[in-house]
Amino acid sequence: MVNSLQAQLLKAGLVDEKKLKQAQRAKKKQAKAQPAGEKAPNTAQQAREQKAARDRELNQQREAESARKAAEAQAKQMIEQAVVERTGGETPYQFVAKNKIKKIHVTEEQFGLLSRGRLGITRLSGGFVLIPVEVLRRYANARRTGRCTWQRSASSPWLRMTLMPRIRSPMI
Repeated sequence: MVNSLQAQLLKAGLVDEKKLKQAQRAKKKQAKAQPAGEKAPNTAQQAREQKAARDRELNQQREAESARKAAEAQAKQMIEQAVVERTGGETPYQFVAKNKIKKIHVTEEQFGLLSRGRLGITRLSGGFVLIPVEVLRRYANARRTGRCTWQRSASSPWLRMTLMPRIRSPMI
């Protein structure tokens, strides 16, 4: 493989084929020696650094996910322990959930507590349950948010704790 300049020099008689081949061999040796000595360790080191950065990022994501799951489990446990039973309730209580008016049946006593803000409504495992507002506030203070609304994705609808405003229901 002779490039055009080498071919021209050969035609002009300024170099012979022996010198041309010797120059090509020297050029190949230099090309093999230089990148193998300098570029390969750099690329390997860069690959190691990139892998370490990806691993650190994945570990941070895993830790954040496990912390989120632990917080959700703690919230769910707090709710399950504080659920107020509403069996035998005949009084309808209406509230807003996701921009829709929902209705649950509660007892007269629970209706009064809801009206005075002593009980809250939260979603647990796809249904609505009553819990004391102190539980909501205690969890809010633990999270230091000062609010009582936490939402989770649609895949886990149980974690929606909120102090839901009451819509006036007709007194029967």
